[in-house]
Amino acid sequence: MGLLQLGDIEIRRVLELEEPFLPIGEMFPDATPEAIAPHRHWLEPNALEAGGDRVILPVQAYLVRTRHHTILIDTCIGCDKSIKGMDNWHQRQDQGWLARLRAQGVEPEAIDYVFCTHFHVDHCGWNTRFVDGRWVPSFPNAKYIFSRPEYEAAEARPGSLFRESVLPVMEAGQAVLVEMDHALDDEVWLQPAIGHTVGQVAVNLASKGHRAAMCGDLIHHPVQCAHPDWNPKFDLDPVRAAVTRRQFLDQHCDTGSVIMTAHFPSPSIGHLVHRDNRFHFDYLEWSD
Repeated sequence: MGLLQLGDIEIRRVLELEEPFLPIGEMFPDATPEAIAPHRHWLEPNALEAGGDRVILPVQAYLVRTRHHTILIDTCIGCDKSIKGMDNWHQRQDQGWLARLRAQGVEPEAIDYVFCTHFHVDHCGWNTRFVDGRWVPSFPNAKYIFSRPEYEAAEARPGSLFRESVLPVMEAGQAVLVEMDHALDDEVWLQPAIGHTVGQVAVNLASKGHRAAMCGDLIHHPVQCAHPDWNPKFDLDPVRAAVTRRQFLDQHCDTGSVIMTAHFPSPSIGHLVHRDNRFHFDYLEWSD
């Protein structure tokens, strides 16, 4: 994997998978064939199947090393998780993500903080591992930073994700519930990104005048730069999500901020710019 240097902060991706996902019209109800046609020339083949209709979706985490801390932002799908209705994610046995983390020279024991942008199956699966018949935190020395509203909503309606990937961290005494504008220090802080879920947060980074933001699922796909009002079917509160998305785009457009996306196709990071009367995502290449 490549390296992005943001002042004194090092950022790397840790990819779990990248593959065709849902048809774009199923994922975004507004994405009719007629509405997508003007965008195919720049979406294909990286963000949309060439001549097809499925979006290309990576699932990944970000490894962030500041002067003081080693941090993971989100933890992908994981192994042995109960994910009904998604056969290729359900009960996965592929340990490749953990191997790719170690290939960065980082053992699980070296992680100081895990930031979960929100509690969906493809963002917190490696929070835990199934060991000797029980779920245990994958990162035994880490504090897991959970948005308090996100945790309380999951606790109120506990499903398999909560039981397998969240509650064991709390029971191990490693969870820290924080407000949605929590700051770890002057280099790492949270920002509310409500709408996709009740407590989703973006993670902001800053060092030596350089800025970055990991947007979680505030923006799923580059077509939403052209159509910020297009909501994926997964948004809990579509109206609020669209407002929050537009605010984020306005905040970061033409500022030089590095945007770290969860699901834009590789290389997944870039700058937001205004071009041809719409937002546009200019991808950055990773340095080796």
